[in-house]
Amino acid sequence: MDLQTLWFAAVAVLWIGFLLLEGFDFGVAALLPVLGRRIPDRHLMLRSIGPVWDGNEVWLITAVGAVFAAFPGWYATWLPALYLPFVLVLLGLIIRAVAFEWRHSRHTPAWDASWTWVITTGSLIASAGIGAALGATTLGLPIGADGIRVGGAFSGLGWPALLGAVAVVAFSLVHGAMFLALKTDGPVRAAAGAFARRWAPLAALPLLAWAGLVHLRSGTAVTAALWVAATLAVLVAWARILTGREGQAFAAWGAMLVAAAATVFGAAYPVVVPSTIDAAFDVTIADASVSDYTLTIMTWAAGVGLPVVLGYQAWTYWVFRKRLTAEPVHA
Repeated sequence: MDLQTLWFAAVAVLWIGFLLLEGFDFGVAALLPVLGRRIPDRHLMLRSIGPVWDGNEVWLITAVGAVFAAFPGWYATWLPALYLPFVLVLLGLIIRAVAFEWRHSRHTPAWDASWTWVITTGSLIASAGIGAALGATTLGLPIGADGIRVGGAFSGLGWPALLGAVAVVAFSLVHGAMFLALKTDGPVRAAAGAFARRWAPLAALPLLAWAGLVHLRSGTAVTAALWVAATLAVLVAWARILTGREGQAFAAWGAMLVAAAATVFGAAYPVVVPSTIDAAFDVTIADASVSDYTLTIMTWAAGVGLPVVLGYQAWTYWVFRKRLTAEPVHA
């Protein structure tokens, strides 16, 4: 495998890791008004993601940083073409981070309710913005011969962006519900399980449609098999949550995302930004990449740093692996 392909795969893994990990805390935060009817239940939901939500965001920084470092041509085409979704992502991440901290500075019902809605709104904005950017990128942007978007600020925000936004938000909602069913006990666990049982099949459709469209455009037998695996994973997740097997359901739902996202990136390769104007204007990894020397240095640096990052994040999840309850636990 050449270094350009290796780093394309690395970028894909980073985006999948971000959606897999940040997806459930986006979902938990978005479900606060739905499942957190009581103040103790809302506190429980926020406690379930409290130790990990900010660490999960590191995957987004790393994914964008990897694109910038390994494929500056991709970065230079992609971000300016979609600056509106990315500005919304930044806005959503900022206000939810502030809300997480400020919500605990006072303890009144009005203060609690206000900052809870800010957390929910920020999470929905950020997840929709990420989905819109990825959907528009993988399904096509109006890119000209010079690699610059043709048209006004909204020219890249057509139905592909809408499909991507709906896909990521829908996935995150069920992902968050399954995480709560696995992580908590009591009324929140029951309500989260009921939500997942009701909405899981429907929530998977936009993501499967997105992956299927990219595969139909430029897929292979491998991506076809991945798409089928994603579809089967949805059925397994739904069957497992129906029988109360929260851990297996959560794992299968995550496997669905991995298979669907692998379908998208695998079918898109080697194109990183397809042009809807002319296929000759597509930006490929060969067009966008830095030199092999730079990629070699980056590979060695990643080989040293990545195990450290994965190790401390795995340790965090292991330390906070126990179920939580809204009521105090007595010896």
